[in-house]
Amino acid sequence: MRFFPSEDYQIQCQKLFEVYQLAIQQQLPNTQIEHIGASAIPNCISKGDLDIYVAVDNVEQAIATIEQLNFKIKQNTLRTPQLCMLESQKSEDVAIQLVEKGSPFEDFLRF
Repeated sequence: MRFFPSEDYQIQCQKLFEVYQLAIQQQLPNTQIEHIGASAIPNCISKGDLDIYVAVDNVEQAIATIEQLNFKIKQNTLRTPQLCMLESQKSEDVAIQLVEKGSPFEDFLRF
């Protein structure tokens, strides 16, 4: 695994987050969307990927919407009716942590 200094990836990750944040908000207006992970921490080294936290009222209903944004359910990760990780099908290294509001996962994944 290769790690990058913040100046090599953070600006690009922030811009990409803003694009996805807008797209997700347009499709799922009652969501909480946050940039999480190493790319959200100033001056942090990282493998350069982008993690996005999306809290929704119903994970199962939101999955199809997120899949329409070119994401698929990531295999071999914890998957429950209240939690689902999706990964980008594009060349971008982007993951969405889809979490049900009020679930035990809500606060755990944000930090």
